[in-house]
Amino acid sequence: MNEMPDRPRTSWGVFARPDFRLLWIGETVSGLGNSVTGVALPLIAVVVLDTNSTAVGLLAAAVWLPWLLVGLPIGAWADRMRKRPLMIACDLVSVAALASIPLAAWLDALTYQHLVVVALICGTAAVCFNTAYHSYIRIVLDGRDLMEGNAKLQGSEAAAQVAGPGVAGLLVQAFGAVTALVADAATFLISALCLKRIRVVEPDQVPDEKRASARQQIIEGLRFVGRDRYLRPMVTWGAVVNMALMGYQAVQVVFLVRTVGLNPAMVGLLLTSGSTGGIAGALVATRVSRRFGTARGLLLLQAATAPFVLLLPMTTAGPGLLLFVMGAFLVGIGISVANIVVGSFRQSYCPPHMLGRVVATAMMINHSTIPLGSLLGGVLGDTVGYRPAMWIMTGIVAPSWLILAMSPMRRERDLPQTRVPEHARAKG
Repeated sequence: MNEMPDRPRTSWGVFARPDFRLLWIGETVSGLGNSVTGVALPLIAVVVLDTNSTAVGLLAAAVWLPWLLVGLPIGAWADRMRKRPLMIACDLVSVAALASIPLAAWLDALTYQHLVVVALICGTAAVCFNTAYHSYIRIVLDGRDLMEGNAKLQGSEAAAQVAGPGVAGLLVQAFGAVTALVADAATFLISALCLKRIRVVEPDQVPDEKRASARQQIIEGLRFVGRDRYLRPMVTWGAVVNMALMGYQAVQVVFLVRTVGLNPAMVGLLLTSGSTGGIAGALVATRVSRRFGTARGLLLLQAATAPFVLLLPMTTAGPGLLLFVMGAFLVGIGISVANIVVGSFRQSYCPPHMLGRVVATAMMINHSTIPLGSLLGGVLGDTVGYRPAMWIMTGIVAPSWLILAMSPMRRERDLPQTRVPEHARAKG
């Protein structure tokens, strides 16, 4: 394959399509709301309910736990359903769950257990939504311009991560942490309304898929990922990188405050470097893939950016802060491009009737290492020190691109657009 098929047909590219514009607006707004919640929910636990750091950590874990508990069955379930009604239902469930917190607070009935339940509900809704969402992008774009579409969505997500904490701070300062969640609930409502207005017609489900049991479908999804020579190394790389990223991120705030000696405002400013890199990555992903190829471009960019993560533990006060900015920015570029390329590859490569299961399997495996990484980073920080812990965890990220380099993509310019059966490949 010598040519990228995902080329925009007008100067507006995918934004020329009304259905994609609605999808993009809804996801950008809800992404901003998620960033607000990421700040407001821990603040409610600490300021309003006077909990400790362990309770805050458990609250964060509750958001990710549904991926481990129900990710695989939801992947099978999503493949049997129409995607848009499921996504709208998830948005409305999140609206109700988030709105219940300020309501309980105004009735003086808010508890920590209530926050955990809301985190679990919203986390489960996110699993359902994201599993269906990756399949729905392909439907909205009719299988065309997937790279550009994913780049636009990834860029707006990264921009929301940059703006979100600042917006959250203003809302919390003006109205309080509890009331700020009303804004997040409103963003999910906007997302649901945008989805409702999308006019693309979803294809009928494959009859055999409806008859197959959920257990059979889950096994098929696991086998598809586990046996595929492209998906298997991608999932392995994602699990390793997530574990290491969460490991150093678990201690980087304490490292910057206690070891480097920064104030909270400066820490917050430095932490936006990675999200800014995510925006830059979204802007260059399509261009890099067309210039070097999806496979070769992904490998080259990972090899060029991942080692710069080693600048983070070198950070010192004063001019040494630039080391953190540069390292986080370049790693952010690499992760953003990888998300776009790998996501677009899955959407075009996997059979449409299996995409939900493949996405759920990949995300379940990738997310399963997040709690492990956070725990490992925290333990290392307490036992060997914050800077050594940063060195250990970033030392895992730096060579992680070799996992991809050992896969078949090292010999190819572009990743394939469709899957070739093993017996056909052997004959060829």
